[in-house]
Amino acid sequence: MSADPGPTDPGPTDPGPTGGLGRTAVVTGAAGGIGEAAARRLAASGTRCVLVDRNPQVERVAAALGGDAVVGDLTAPETSQRAVAAAGDRLDVLVLNAGTNSVDKDPATLDLGRYQAVVGVNQHSVVYGLRAALPVMRRNGGGAIVVTASLAALQGVEQDPIYTMTKHAVIGLVRALSGPLSREGIRLGAVCPGLVDTPLTAGARDRFHAAGIPVLAADEVAAAIEQILRAGEPGTELVVRPGLPTAHYAPAPLP
Repeated sequence: MSADPGPTDPGPTDPGPTGGLGRTAVVTGAAGGIGEAAARRLAASGTRCVLVDRNPQVERVAAALGGDAVVGDLTAPETSQRAVAAAGDRLDVLVLNAGTNSVDKDPATLDLGRYQAVVGVNQHSVVYGLRAALPVMRRNGGGAIVVTASLAALQGVEQDPIYTMTKHAVIGLVRALSGPLSREGIRLGAVCPGLVDTPLTAGARDRFHAAGIPVLAADEVAAAIEQILRAGEPGTELVVRPGLPTAHYAPAPLP
């Protein structure tokens, strides 16, 4: 966590009038769902947001929030570079939220194109986002980053093993990088939600309801993201489940 610069020197990471969330943010996967909800919370605190998504709907969302939009495929590293460039000389907050699921359950028969797309969005785009953002955060003395993982990052989900694999990779990256980045004044953490009512799960909404499966609202996850951005310790993993309090998760020690 960055050191307190004292009352006479606001320092490069001072958030100014934004309630502790920073002046500028990049949010990926922000055309709807968790990303849009997180961007709304940031904008409500006075943070200027750059919203990124391959869906052109992100332009409408950004306009409504007084922010900027970058339309592009996050599996291409250039999209993350464009988003960080659009933020300008300063980047205080990065929310790496873009994600997708997989319909392939058996590796013996999986479609390679679909597989590469899922890994590209869920895993590679996180690395590309960090690659683009970290140099700017380092120049400005720090920042805060939250990655949207999943309960599938913490346990095996047999209904979607490829998605599970990618989310395990993401939480592993957070665990490996949070310590080194904290020594540079950059806080990195993750949210791990259960099922969320987003465009990604909209097609199964009626089935979930009929089966009595509870589903989170996107803003419940966005609230956890905001919690980490405001006060989360480096490496924080917040588990968000319907009807239960948000909980800190810590991996069990090795036997």
